[in-house]
Amino acid sequence: MQDLDLHAPAGANKPRRILGRGQGSGRGTTAGKGNKGQQARSGGKTYLGFEGGQMPLYRRLAHRGFSNFPFKKTYKAINIGDLVKYFEDNDVVDAASLVNKGVSKSKLPVKILGVGDCAKKLTVNGVSISESAKEKVLKAGGNIIEPTVNKPSLKSKKKSVGKSEVETSKNEVKE
Repeated sequence: MQDLDLHAPAGANKPRRILGRGQGSGRGTTAGKGNKGQQARSGGKTYLGFEGGQMPLYRRLAHRGFSNFPFKKTYKAINIGDLVKYFEDNDVVDAASLVNKGVSKSKLPVKILGVGDCAKKLTVNGVSISESAKEKVLKAGGNIIEPTVNKPSLKSKKKSVGKSEVETSKNEVKE
């Protein structure tokens, strides 16, 4: 075999179907598009979501109102009973120590839940904790330091400039 003899195998390249060239061709008159109707016309397409004249789903459903989805907080839940396995007495439980001990591997914030018993004195620092878990830690003699949340103040921090200040600055410039 030489480079000049290369060709596709038999049946790989089929001839193009020629449509609308008389009834003797087998694909004449309607050219394979059936009889009449929207799909037989040129440009006969429907838009995305069209349901044959029935009220489309995107118009039947309400699209107004508030959704909390973009603002929801997702936590990695850790039970208080699991913390007892990883930590000793008087250990500090915070985000860094949870990662170091292998309790939490995700980047999500952690919340400690009250499932299980707490028999060790633990200091929970800067981690969200449920009320039942809080009671169990305090009952065992532990300590809880609440996480600090920076909330923006509602008051604007812009200083209003009074007329007297503006007038005096203008007078100083004139002189």
